[in-house]
Formats: sequence, C-alpha cells, structure tokens
Amino acid sequence: MNCVTLLTDFGLVDEYVGVMKGVIMTIHPAAAIVDLCHEIPPQDIAAAARMLRAAYPYFPGGTVHVCVVDPGVGTHRAVLAARADGHCFVGPDNGVLFPLLQEAAVEAVVRAERSEFFLPEISRTFHGRDIFAPVAAHLLRGVPITALGRTAAIDELVPLVLSKPQTGPDGTVTGAIISADRFGNLLTDIEHRHIAPLADAGTPIEIRVGDVTISGLSPHYGRPDGKTCRAVIGSRGHLEIAVSGGSARRRLQLRPGDPVVVRRKASDGMGGNP
Repeated sequence: MNCVTLLTDFGLVDEYVGVMKGVIMTIHPAAAIVDLCHEIPPQDIAAAARMLRAAYPYFPGGTVHVCVVDPGVGTHRAVLAARADGHCFVGPDNGVLFPLLQEAAVEAVVRAERSEFFLPEISRTFHGRDIFAPVAAHLLRGVPITALGRTAAIDELVPLVLSKPQTGPDGTVTGAIISADRFGNLLTDIEHRHIAPLADAGTPIEIRVGDVTISGLSPHYGRPDGKTCRAVIGSRGHLEIAVSGGSARRRLQLRPGDPVVVRRKASDGMGGNP
C-alpha cells in the first residue's frame, strides 16, 4: 500500500503542506497522498485526536497516517511511530495518538530517533517537513517500524483524556459540545451508544442545549429553513445539533465545553424548539 494521509493545523495559505508532500514524493515517488484535513484549529490536539480516530478506519490497511499538530515542535518531545489495526501512525508524543492507541489493536509503538530516516538538516520549527514526512515515506517504502527507534509502551506516552459524557441514575446523559464543522453543526461527545438505552426503547426524549429544548432525534438534517434546531446522529456516530440551511453555531452562540443534556421528555410537554 502506498497511501499516506496528512492531518495538520497548517491551513493552506502557506507552503507547509505542499513541502511535506514534496518530501514524501522525493523519497517515495509512488506515494498516493490524501489531505485528510489542514484546518484543525491551531494547536488543538484534542480536535486532531478525535478526527484521526474517526477517519482512519475508512482507509485501506497499510495506510500511513501523519498527524502534525505540534505546539511543542523543537522541544524534547518525542516523535512517535505506531502500527495498530493494520495501519501506521506518525505524530508527536503530545497526546494526539494516545486515544486511538488506547482503543486499537496495537502491534508496535516506537520513538522515531534514527536520524538516517530524517532529512539531513533539521529545523527547530518545521519537523513536519524534516522528520514526520520522511519517516512516513520510509515506512511506505517498507522500512520496518522497529528500525526507527526504541520501543515505547502505551503507559509511557503523554496521555490525552478526551471528554466523555456522564449517565445519571435515571438515564439522563450529560455531555458537551466539542467542536463545530464548517456548516455550523455543533458536534458533541455524546455517541449514539450513550443514548441508545433511551432513544431505542421507544421512550420520548429531549435534548437540552443552551436555551433550546429539542424534541427527539431527527433521521436527517431536514428541509432547509434556516431556523429549526434539530438533533441528529451524525456520520461519526455522535450527536450533532444542526440548523438545516443555517448554522447552529451562530443560532445558539455555543462554544466547546458548553453542556448538552439528553433526558426523558418532560411529561408536561413544556419546552420547545424555536
């Protein structure tokens, strides 16, 4: 497999992404490079970790996934390479790979330290070009992951604990907004499995977010009207708050960390969806 994905917070205004691709193709001209995303909010390690974990299963086995969201570039933080679930992952030891490696079937994790697999000159500010890209290219060429450096245990890595919803004794699930996509849909940390005991049991439910109460789940975003708030299970399997034809982010003025509550519908039927 010659596929490599790139996930960064570089944006596309500067040359950084293009230069990484040039390095990869110089070392391995047959590489097929996929831009997973370059619009991660700057230094948002948690957002990158969530996106990588959600996306990698949809790529062929043997794909090398490179994640460069690296606020500690130039410091003594380690560079990691891992093989898990039949894929390879390259990224800084700052927590960005940690949630994925906690859940996946891990075959090997190493600290990439062998300089023969880097570019000859290493800058202090662009390890994406000088270390991450060449390491990925060498993995694509068939270099064994264990040749890159010393083995590392999962519990030796910098941890990253992503927010998780809490379930109360009555089944009420309390989670949080984690991000918004470019359509203004608000993504939450509540997965379908968290609310399935309520939603799949025929129990009427409601979703409280900001000053809005939404009655039940919608099977899709609905007809665009630019104003009706809907609760939808999105493509990642997470609860989303959407305004079809509009922006839930602008409509509700919510930010990451703001609470979202899923509960049995109040018997008096009060509340509503403006």
